[in-house]
Amino acid sequence: MIGSRMSTVSKPPAPTARVAVVTVSYGSENVLGPFLASLPSASRQPLRVVVADNKPMATSNDVRSMTASAGATYLAMPSNQGYGNAINTAVHTLGPEIEWVVVSNPDVTVNPGAIDSLLECAVDKTIAAVGPCILSSDGEVYPSARTIPSLRSGIGHAIFTNLWPRNPWTRTYRKESEIALERRDAGWLSGAFLMIRRSVFDQLKGFDESYFMYFEDVDLGYRIGQLGLRNVYEPAAVVVHTGAHSTSTRDESAGMIRAHHDSAQKFLFKKYSGPWLLPLRVMLAAGLSMRARIEARRPANHT
Repeated sequence: MIGSRMSTVSKPPAPTARVAVVTVSYGSENVLGPFLASLPSASRQPLRVVVADNKPMATSNDVRSMTASAGATYLAMPSNQGYGNAINTAVHTLGPEIEWVVVSNPDVTVNPGAIDSLLECAVDKTIAAVGPCILSSDGEVYPSARTIPSLRSGIGHAIFTNLWPRNPWTRTYRKESEIALERRDAGWLSGAFLMIRRSVFDQLKGFDESYFMYFEDVDLGYRIGQLGLRNVYEPAAVVVHTGAHSTSTRDESAGMIRAHHDSAQKFLFKKYSGPWLLPLRVMLAAGLSMRARIEARRPANHT
């Protein structure tokens, strides 16, 4: 007679993730679903996924349920203190087993195998961050791996880009879009999607939270370079940045333009802080202010 107690079959423990994907939602419920759905095919390895919500009171139900359905972790931020602050907070929730952190915008879809391609590229210990080829929704390549802005190129680009579009400083700033799609080192990688070594992220204390939005990725790449480590562009990995939740009102667009120019000024002032460079910093501030006013008068982005 068979005993009434049934034997149990133990399941093998789930593999421990060593890669985490972190994103920030700010009213991103229209794009978050496709982003989360694209992640399982991006790597053969298990992924830990964290969604930090910078607008939880308005969208918590949708964003929370999407996150739960994807098996990801939902993190409601108490207040919106910027993109870098939300990423840093999310990374702090990760355990020590996480070796790599993928930072991504939520309006991105990740092509199959993209994260694995980044991992394969990063076997050299001198590589601190790797970025993929980023395509727009119509298939155009976005220049996501660029040189570090300099004071000279920053002033020239800020002052002359609208008055003299083919000026040499703007051409230099934008030349990365003309470079062949091949693996190469870069000064910085776009924060729309990049993978960074966790130990380096912790060493640098993450993103500089004084940037509310924009240029935190430029600053991160610059500080990686100061450590003697590398930012590498790997076009074998591909993601699509839809930009689907860009601002649609003039007030929102003008606010983002001001934030972009304020962050550009902050970075260049930080990089060139010597007192003897004060006249150039004054010229840069004037040029960025003028450019911000011109850009704010343009029609709002409805994409």
